[in-house]
Amino acid sequence: MHFEILVEDQSGQTMLEILIPKIIGEQHTFRFHDYRGVGYIPKNLTSHTDARKRLLLDQLPRLLRGYGRTFASYPPNYPAAVIVVCDLDDKCLKMFRQELFAILNACNPKPETRFCIAIEEGEAWLLGDIPAVKEAYPNARDNVLSRYQNDSICGTWELLADAVFSGGANGLKNKGGQTVGREKSVWAEKITPHMNVDDNASPSFRYFREKVRNLAQATP
Repeated sequence: MHFEILVEDQSGQTMLEILIPKIIGEQHTFRFHDYRGVGYIPKNLTSHTDARKRLLLDQLPRLLRGYGRTFASYPPNYPAAVIVVCDLDDKCLKMFRQELFAILNACNPKPETRFCIAIEEGEAWLLGDIPAVKEAYPNARDNVLSRYQNDSICGTWELLADAVFSGGANGLKNKGGQTVGREKSVWAEKITPHMNVDDNASPSFRYFREKVRNLAQATP
């Protein structure tokens, strides 16, 4: 099966480039598309934002319509699916999923699509595997890691920064937004290779893993 995987930032792509082969093996094909932020779902599902700004939700209606047309032209023995991965942040999960499915249901034809939402942020999937965090960062602060509750709304990336970054989240924030983004990619690059995809405590990661596996296993 072929997967088109849309993620909201570079750190998400770094993480998924390592995780996807661990989850479904190398026999499938996948292509990643990282964006420069999540943005907002446009009113009337028509984006008026410059596509060059590369905001995932702003462009999602156009992207899914395009994938629907493209996938419809594929031969039956070449199934394909879109996986949309983004952070929940401070949104209501139920309402956010309803908005995402409204985008998909407006497509004709509809591409095979799965929406996988990291709760609260993508770093929740890293923190779902504390042994992997410790393998990558042997000096990570146990007193910080031990207070994390999986998929809690707690300032997830800040907690990980407090555990592994010298100076913690405040020190990282003082270096500026671009430094934060680069450091998140470093965490993904260092921690993800050590992750056990079959033993992760994050419910939103397990949901993502099963959705991807179910699609791959359904392939004729």
